[in-house]
Amino acid sequence: MKPYPRSNFFLSAKDWQTLRLLTPFFAEYRYRILLALGILVTVTAATLVLPFLLKDIVDQLSHENAQLLAVPLALVAAYVFVRFVGVALRELTLAVYGTVTVRAMRRVSLTLLSHLHQLDLEYHLSRRTGAISRDMDRGVSAIAALLRILTFQILNMFLGVGGVSLVLFTSYHWLYAAIILIATIFYATYTVKVTDWRTPFIRESNEANSRANTRAIDSLINFETVKYFGNEQLENQLYDEDLIIWESARRRNRYSLAGLNAGQSFFVHAGMFGMMLFATRQVLEGQLTIGDFVAINAFAIQVFMPLNQLGGIYREMKRCFTDVEQMFTILNTQPTIQNNPGSKPLNNISGSINFNAVNFSYDGKREILNNVSFSILPRQKVALIGPSGSGKSTIAKLLFRFYDIDAGNIEIDGIAINDIDLDSLRKAFGNVPQDTTLFNASLFDNIRYGDINAGVDQVRQAASLAKLDNLISRLPDGMETVVGERGLKLSGGEKQRVAIARAILKRPAFLVFDEATSSLDSVSESAIMQAIDDVSEGHTTIIIAHRLSTIANADKIIVLVDGQVVETGTHRYLIELNGVYRELWDTQQEQTT
Repeated sequence: MKPYPRSNFFLSAKDWQTLRLLTPFFAEYRYRILLALGILVTVTAATLVLPFLLKDIVDQLSHENAQLLAVPLALVAAYVFVRFVGVALRELTLAVYGTVTVRAMRRVSLTLLSHLHQLDLEYHLSRRTGAISRDMDRGVSAIAALLRILTFQILNMFLGVGGVSLVLFTSYHWLYAAIILIATIFYATYTVKVTDWRTPFIRESNEANSRANTRAIDSLINFETVKYFGNEQLENQLYDEDLIIWESARRRNRYSLAGLNAGQSFFVHAGMFGMMLFATRQVLEGQLTIGDFVAINAFAIQVFMPLNQLGGIYREMKRCFTDVEQMFTILNTQPTIQNNPGSKPLNNISGSINFNAVNFSYDGKREILNNVSFSILPRQKVALIGPSGSGKSTIAKLLFRFYDIDAGNIEIDGIAINDIDLDSLRKAFGNVPQDTTLFNASLFDNIRYGDINAGVDQVRQAASLAKLDNLISRLPDGMETVVGERGLKLSGGEKQRVAIARAILKRPAFLVFDEATSSLDSVSESAIMQAIDDVSEGHTTIIIAHRLSTIANADKIIVLVDGQVVETGTHRYLIELNGVYRELWDTQQEQTT
C-alpha cells in the first residue's frame, strides 16, 4: 500500500492538487457560490449577536423591577427572531448551493463515462468493471460531500471561531481569545496527526470493499458458469476473504476512532473549563455581570461545540479526498490509441485493405502476427481461416485500431490506418463478434443500436435479413421484449442474429463477421450465410470462420497458421494446392459424414 502524502498541517499537496482539478467543475456557478458564501457570512454575523441579546435578557430579568418592564420581552422576541433568521438564511444557502453540487456531480459523471469510453480496449480488459463502477460512485458522491464540508462546515467553523475570538478580545478580555486560539491549535493539530495515521486503514478498507464488490459482481455476471460447476461455496469463500480484510481494517478504524474522539473531547472541555473558570473569577470580582457570564458561556458553546465536530468533518473530508483521488486516477489515465496529428476522415470509401509485413503482439513477448501481408480489393468477400490462436480475430481488432501494430503498415484505401481519424475509421466498419453481448434493453433497441436514427421499418428489415422473424413471432412482447443483462434471455444463436441485424442496420463500408455462425445449427447457418451473402453485396466483407463450408464461395481465402499467412487463393485453387487448407477441408468433411 502506498503511504498517504504527509499533510501540510490540514491538507496534503495531493489534496490541494485535487481541489485544483475540481475547480473547473464549479466555475460554471461561481456567482452562485459567492452569493451562498455571502449569506454564510451574514449568518455568522447574526449568531455573534445572539450571546449579547442573551446577556441583556439575563441582566434585565435580574433587575428588581423586571416584571414591570417590557424590555425583556422585546429582547426575547429579538433573540428568537435572530435565531429564526439564522436558520432561514442557512436553509437559503443550502438551496442556492444545491444546484452547484448537483450540476458538478452531473458534469463529473458525464466526464468520467466519456473518458472511460475513450480509453483503450486493453484498459477495460485488464480492469474489472465492478472496481471501476465503485470508484466512479465514490468519486462522484465525494465531490458533493467535499463542497459541503469545505464551505458549510469548515469555512463556517473558522468564521465562527474567528468572529467569536474577535468579539471576546474587543468586548471582554484578551485571555478568552487566547484560550480559544490555544485550544483550537491543539485540537486541530491532534486531529490532523491522528487522522493521517488512521488514513491507511480507510484506504485499505476501501480497496478491500472494491475487491469484494468486484468479486460479487463477477460471480453474478457468470451465474450460469458458477451453477454449471457447482462452485457457489468457492465464490462465497473468495468473497469472504476480501470481507475479512475489510472487517479487519474497519475494526482498527473503529478503535483508533475511539481514541481520536476521546482526545478531541479533552481539548474541547479543557478550553471550555479555562474560559468559564476565568469568567467566574471576573464575576466574583465584580468585573462582569451574570449576563456577561451567560454570554461568555454562550460564546464558548458557539465555538467549542462545532469545533468538537471538526474531527468527524476532517475524517470525512480525508475520506472524500481518497475517493476523489481514485476517480482522478481514472481521469488521468490516457489512452495510447489516439488520433495522430493531421489525421483525416475517410471520405468516398472504395473499400480496399492492405496489410504490409505486419508484426503484432499483445504483451511484447508472444508474437501473434509475424510478417503478415495480404490485400483485399473493394467489395471483395475474403475469408480468414486457420487453427485457434492463429491471429484471425486479432486482425479484426487491428482493423478497428483497438491496438497499434509493432511493425509494418495497414492501409485503408491506400491511407495508413494511423493517419485516419478514429471515429471515421470505426464508423466505416461493422462487426459481428464471436461472443455477442447485448444491452439489458428491448430487442428493438438492441438492433437499432447499429443506427440510432433508424426507423421502425428499417429495424424490422434488418431483423428480417438476419432471420429473426421466427424468434420475434414467438416472443411475448415481440420486438419490445427485454433481452436481459448481456442478452442472457436469448440463446447464443439468437444473440448472434441480433448482432448481425445490428451490423446490417449500420450499413458500413466494411463488414467483419468473426465466427458469426459458430453458435447456429446447420439450417440456421445456411440461412444466415445467405443473409450475409445478400448484405455483403456492395461491401468489402471479411469472414473469420471455423467451418470451411460457410466460406467456400469467398472471392479469396487467407489461411493463417501461428500468425503467418501460409496460403492464399480461392477455394478451388487451395483444394488443388493440396496444402493446409486441403487438410482442414478433408478433416471437416470426414467429421460431417
